[in-house]
Amino acid sequence: MEAPGKWLFAQMFRMCKAVALAIALLTGLGSCIAAAEPAYPTRPIRLIIPYPAGGPRDIQARLLGSRLTEIWGRSVIVDNRAGASGIVGTDLAAKAAPDGYTILMIGGGHAVNATLQPKLPYDSVRDFAPIARTSAAPGLMVVGLSLPVKSVAELTEYLRSRPGKVFYSSAGTGTPSHLAMELFKIMTRTEAVHVPYKGAAPALTDVMSGQVQISIPTIPGALPLTRAGKLRALAVTGAKRSTAAPDVPTVIEAGLPGYTSTNWYGFVAPAKTPTTIIDVLSEQITRMVSSPEMREKMQDIGLDPDPAGPAQFGEFIRTEIVKWSKVVKAVGLKPE
Repeated sequence: MEAPGKWLFAQMFRMCKAVALAIALLTGLGSCIAAAEPAYPTRPIRLIIPYPAGGPRDIQARLLGSRLTEIWGRSVIVDNRAGASGIVGTDLAAKAAPDGYTILMIGGGHAVNATLQPKLPYDSVRDFAPIARTSAAPGLMVVGLSLPVKSVAELTEYLRSRPGKVFYSSAGTGTPSHLAMELFKIMTRTEAVHVPYKGAAPALTDVMSGQVQISIPTIPGALPLTRAGKLRALAVTGAKRSTAAPDVPTVIEAGLPGYTSTNWYGFVAPAKTPTTIIDVLSEQITRMVSSPEMREKMQDIGLDPDPAGPAQFGEFIRTEIVKWSKVVKAVGLKPE
């Protein structure tokens, strides 16, 4: 008969071997899972901008996309898909595979389209997974150099003396540049004819050429042109002066109390994109926007860094849709 001490030792030895084997199996399984699911991203990411190249959204997207490319070692390819006030590119993103390799940069027009366009090919909330809000940008009221006005007060008088004979451009019907001018018209009781374009860049080109006289794009798109002496800046549309254009007064300072109109930007992905991927994107984007280096670059082009994560950004989008739906209905806007 085996001695009790030897028997107990043998049992403990067998148990230790079993535990060691189990640990080895679990470790191996974990390695297999890790090998089967490589870290995101593993290939280039398409970043859809639903407006032409050269606008404020495009400038910001290229700044952030370039930085992400450096960090990940994977290309972030900016894909400009303009048309129908941003609807063409937005619909393309909504129908893309929810795998994290197609993302979309939206702005204030996304919230407006939810009410202005009664038959959107996508749902502005349900078809997208919020990633991160990045920034806010006030508008910059600009006029062509041939227009004989140098202030908001002079512009108001000029419009009142020529009802329906002055033209203003926008990035498209229902875009922030359109609504900003409509709000100005309501508050000043003036008239001007709306000429919608397929983005901020072509809208400003025709202001410079004199085909239209006024526009209110966001600061990033217009500031380089005012600095180059190709457009005249009259006022910024935010509640306070912009650090990018400190010498330009606000519309409020120029004599129109209560007037503000500010755009915003952020990233979304197709609905059902895995939460793990959304979290990776959000963490990296908000970290970038919060860095001193990127904040300085964004402020240089007229953007106010305003990072927010998925939950906060999602709630913000829903709130914006409700707010702008009231404005659209009050003005009686219809899609063109």
